[in-house]
Amino acid sequence: MEIEKQKAIIEAILFAAGRVIKINELMGILELSSDDVVTIIDSMKEDYKNANRGIEIIRVEDGYQLTTKKEMYEYLYPIFDKRSKPNLTQASMETLAIIAYNPKITRVEIEAIRGVNSDGTIYKLLEFNLIENVGKADLPGRPTMYATTPNFLKMFGMTSLEELPELPKYKLDENQQLVIDDIITSEDQSTIEKEEIASVETISEAPMPEREQSSDEKISK
Repeated sequence: MEIEKQKAIIEAILFAAGRVIKINELMGILELSSDDVVTIIDSMKEDYKNANRGIEIIRVEDGYQLTTKKEMYEYLYPIFDKRSKPNLTQASMETLAIIAYNPKITRVEIEAIRGVNSDGTIYKLLEFNLIENVGKADLPGRPTMYATTPNFLKMFGMTSLEELPELPKYKLDENQQLVIDDIITSEDQSTIEKEEIASVETISEAPMPEREQSSDEKISK
């Protein structure tokens, strides 16, 4: 089969599906290896880029999706119902972040972190297709576990959860409680480590104080 025909088939599949199509699905339809599918799609990406098209193919985990380019958003937005766009509250964002950084987490664990009931928030995130049920935990009562969806990655412009920013480090107070407003940056951490090393070196280099002689020692002399 000619490569142009293969490109046309992939384009038609991605357009009609309107979702992420796994590489192994395309392999089965086109009877090609994984490397061949990736090579063809990489070529299609360049075609769209060079032709200054309004659409593009994006990689989402182990699949691909045909979508509009970000710069087209302002022209598309007036056409669609604004209510269809997820309206994420602060509570939703907090819960979503917890699930993103802790895949296969249960509702009870989420609530233990947030300190409040999260039933409604979880329901909304499920409704927006940003999280999904990924099975039952091996715990008493077999609670449901949650993880983010490919739609979450697409919404935040990522291809995998590995692209999530590194969580900041926090200082602890004398009671070993988090000091939320005092984030330790990598630069702060380096400074702290240097100060600790310098403190140890100062102590080790300091001269030992002379021991005061006892009265018996003085008499013996």
